[in-house]
Amino acid sequence: MRAALMYGAGDVRVEDRPDPKIVQPADAVVRTLAACVCGSDLWPYQSMPATETGRPMGHEFLGVIEETGAEVTGLKAGDLVVAPFTYSDNTCDYCAKGLHISCRNGGRYGFDGVDGGQGEAVRVPYADGTLVKLPVAADSALLPSLLALSDVMTTGHHGAVTAGVGRGDAVLVVGDGAVGLCAVIAAKRLGAERIVLAGRHETRTELGRHFGATDVVAARGEEGVARIRELTGGVDKVIEAVGTRQSLDTALGAVRDGGTISRLGVPQYEEGPIGPAEFMRNITLTGGASPARAYIEQLLPDVLDGTIAPGRVFDETFSLDRTPDAYRAMADRRVLKALVRP
Repeated sequence: MRAALMYGAGDVRVEDRPDPKIVQPADAVVRTLAACVCGSDLWPYQSMPATETGRPMGHEFLGVIEETGAEVTGLKAGDLVVAPFTYSDNTCDYCAKGLHISCRNGGRYGFDGVDGGQGEAVRVPYADGTLVKLPVAADSALLPSLLALSDVMTTGHHGAVTAGVGRGDAVLVVGDGAVGLCAVIAAKRLGAERIVLAGRHETRTELGRHFGATDVVAARGEEGVARIRELTGGVDKVIEAVGTRQSLDTALGAVRDGGTISRLGVPQYEEGPIGPAEFMRNITLTGGASPARAYIEQLLPDVLDGTIAPGRVFDETFSLDRTPDAYRAMADRRVLKALVRP
C-alpha cells in the first residue's frame, strides 16, 4: 500500500509500505476512505530530527473494514467506521470512566508497529473497543463531518466540557485553527450565549462566526487581553486551542477570578505561570488530550441530522500522493485543514 511517512522536519514522503494484516485476534484492517493532516502533525513537521526509517503519519481516518480478527464480534467486513485518534480496548478502568486516552492497553497510530492514518489501509488494534460504525453510505456527503469526529470535533468538545460550558455562559476561545473553530461549535452546542474568538485570520474567523462566535478579537498580547476584557469584563470559561505560552498568557489575562481555563493545544512549553498571583485568583486549569472515543457517539446524532457541520473546517482536498503538499499548505497557513483522499 501507499502511505505517508515523516523523515524529519519538512520531509514528508509517500512510499510503498507492507499491506496491513491481522496480527492479534482483536484487530481489524480498515481500508481508508478519508484522512487528514492535524495541527499537531505540524509540530514535528517543524522540528523533528532527521531519521533514516521514517515515521508513519496520521491519526484521523475513516474507512471500510476489510478484515477482522477472530475475537472481533461487533464489526464485520464492509462496515463503514470512524477511528478515534487513539485506539483503546473500551473495557479497562480508565475507559469505563470515559478516559479512553489513558487506556491501559491503548496506543497511538504510527507507533509500535501500528500503521498511520495517512495511508491506504490501517491495522486497528482492539477494533471492537475503538471503531465506531457509521450508519451512512461510503459516498455520503457527511463524510468530512464524520471524519472530524476522529479528533478535531471531539477535541473541541472536550475543551467545552472540561471548561464547564453551559447555557448562558460567556466563553473565550483562543485560536482560530480547526480545533478552536470546533470549540466554538461545541460551546454553542452546549448553550453558550456569548463566544469570543481570538484569532487573526479573517477567513477562519468568519467561519467561526458562522459556527457561533459572537465577537472576534484579532489583537494579541496585552492589547488582545484588554480588548477581550473591554468586551466582556472578563470571562469565566476559556478554551485555549493553540498550545503556545502566549496563548496561555492570553487565557490567564482574560479569565475572571474563579474561572476555568481548558487547554487543548499540545503545549510547546514546559513551564507556565502558576505562582502566588495565579494561586490567589482561584483559577482552575484543566483540559488535556481528548478521550475522543467517549464523545463520538454523543456527537454523532448531531452530525447525522445536520445540527453541526464540523466538516466545514476542511477547506482543501489532496490525493494521498500529494500529502507532502498538504503539510506545506497547512504549515504556510494557506489551508486551514487538509482532507486526504487515498
